[in-house]
Amino acid sequence: MINLVKFGHNLKVERVKLDYTQEQLALIIGIQQSHLAKIERGETDIRISTLVALLKALNVPFEKLYDVNET
Repeated sequence: MINLVKFGHNLKVERVKLDYTQEQLALIIGIQQSHLAKIERGETDIRISTLVALLKALNVPFEKLYDVNET
């Protein structure tokens, strides 16, 4: 089971590294800013298409957002 809070935190860290606001990143990947905020807070799951768009926009591998070695 994916830890949504940790995933959201890691997502925010990577977004801030690129100096994107939530609004900018949401626009790039085609979702509402409010939905991105919920993802970052770990309040909602995301679609695979949204995940792929995030990974491309942030130019990070999945492992950067989610520790695949975590049990």
